Parts: sequence; structure tokens; C-alpha cells
Amino acid sequence: MSKGVLLVNLGSPDSPSVPDVRRYLREFLMDARVLDVNWFARFCIVNFLILPSRPKQSAEAYRKIWRPEGSPLVVISREVQIALQHRVAVPVELAMRYQNPSIPAAVGRLAQRGVQDLLLIPLFPHYAMSSSESAVVRVKEVAARLAPQMRIQVQPPFFDLPDYIAALVARAQEFLKSGYDHLLFSFHGLPERHLRKADPTRAHCLTTENCCQVASPAHATCYRAQCFQTVAAFVKEAGVPKEKYSVAFQSRLGRDPWLKPYSDLELPRLASAGVKKLLVMCPAFVSDCLETLEEMGLRGKESFIAAGGAQFGLIPCLNEHPLWVQVLEKMVGRFTKPSLCH
Repeated sequence: MSKGVLLVNLGSPDSPSVPDVRRYLREFLMDARVLDVNWFARFCIVNFLILPSRPKQSAEAYRKIWRPEGSPLVVISREVQIALQHRVAVPVELAMRYQNPSIPAAVGRLAQRGVQDLLLIPLFPHYAMSSSESAVVRVKEVAARLAPQMRIQVQPPFFDLPDYIAALVARAQEFLKSGYDHLLFSFHGLPERHLRKADPTRAHCLTTENCCQVASPAHATCYRAQCFQTVAAFVKEAGVPKEKYSVAFQSRLGRDPWLKPYSDLELPRLASAGVKKLLVMCPAFVSDCLETLEEMGLRGKESFIAAGGAQFGLIPCLNEHPLWVQVLEKMVGRFTKPSLCH
């Protein structure tokens, strides 16, 4: 029985041109798991409130980080795919949830190669309906149409996987050794309503200040709790003192309350509080992208320095780090390991 692997990341425009950025934003924001309102309201918000101005702003941001080979997110993800393919015997494909390389193209290639058992690895360490769940649902929809005989096994969120934490620590080690006043963990934000919707108990998430520290079945699908677990595992492994780190959430959109504190407000606050040498890492992303390189690396740095900070260090994402590729290799190894059943 032929097996294969599909890596799926979020996506990027095909170019930093305004039309390509508009096309990407339209697909992304019209996803009901991203902008979770009824279709008509979503259509109006996207087409009449966001798309008239946001594509031009985003295109300017993309141009600042664009590589000669293309989008950093896609280029890096492709490098990871190639590195993993060199380590495993089964075919490995890469797709983006939005735009290209597309999920239908990747699933089609796997089907043409005779893949009947597929390991889907959403490249999101933490569960969120707007990222990991959306990717899984889309792949299953496409496979049902293009390869109905294909069986899909989904890699669960790996936010506290020891090998993943070890890779994060290895990536950050050089920066930590150079000395720092404070380490800010900046995770991608989510609207608070997303957490409440994902809470199977309907009575735990965001009901108390310390809900993420109280054991609950809700944590299996709680993005915030999983982010905190990543941080707890990281600081323990790396030996970061409790008083030298904090957590914030970036990239909010719209007026509804998102997870707090907000990174864009924390950066000047930390500088005003006397932090001179700041390190920032973004563990919600496995590959550097617009949110890490431009939002944090350029605008975030400018904000921190303008408020009185002296040094700003952005710890790169895992990207193609050998230990990260090894994490993926082990995931594939568990999938391809022959069954002991007779």
C-alpha cells in the first residue's frame, strides 16, 4: 500500500503586486473558519471594508521582505520539503492552504504516484480553527473529489512535543547566550470568540484569568492554552528565568477583542519599563513570513527603539533547521513504520 506525505502551510500571494495580494486576501478572508460570520456579512466586510485599501498596504509590506525566488514563507517551506524528501523514502508534497502551491495540485500529484495512505502534516504547532482545522478540512474536501480512495491520517498539533521544543531551544540558543534583558514570545493572535467556539465544554475558555492553568478537556482545542504550554516547556528547557520573559499576541484585525496582551502595545511598554536589550521569538510560525519578518522584524523593532529600547533581536523561526527537519522525519517514520499486527 503506497504511502505519502503532504505538508501544508498557510500561504502567500504569488507576488507582492496589489492584484496578487488582493486575490490572496480575498481567498483567505472569505474562509468561514477565518472570518466566522455568515456568508453575506463576510462578503460585505471583505469586499467593501477590507479589500479597497488593505491590498495596497499589504503589498508594500510584502515588497520589503520578498526574496528573488519568491515569498519567504513559500521558499522556506519548499526548502523544508526538499530536505525532508532527502530523508524519507515516501513522496513528500507541499501545499499552501491559500493560493500556490495549491492543495488540489499537490493531492493530484500524490494520487498520480499511487498514494493511498496519506500523512497530512499541518505546519501549525498549535490548534486553531482558522489555521490547522481549515487546512485539514480543505485537504479532505479535495481528496474526496480527486482521490476518494485515499485514506488520510492527520498529524496532531505538536506544541509540546519534546523534539519540537528541543528544536526551538537550539534555534534560540545563540541569541540567548548573547545576553538579553527580556524575551518576548509573540504568538499570532486570534479573536477571543474563536476560543469560545472551540471550547467543547462551552464553560471553560476565557471564563477566568487563569483558565489555561486549570486542567480541562478544552485544552485539546485551546490555542491559548497550547501557546502557554509551548512557552512553559521552552523556558524550562532553555533555563529562562521567570522574570525575564512574557507572552503577547500579534496581527489582530478588526474591532472585536483578540487575545491579549497585544504585541504591538507590549513592545513600547517594555522599552518604557526599562528593557534595553529585547529578544523576540514567534513560536506559532515554523517558517519566517510577513508576520515575523515585517510585522515584528521591521515595524516591531522600529516601535521598540522609538520608545527607548537599544537592541532588538528577532530569533528566526525553525525554517530549515536540521532539528526541525528531524522532527518531521520522525513524524513520517511513525507513519511508515510497519504494523506489528499479524
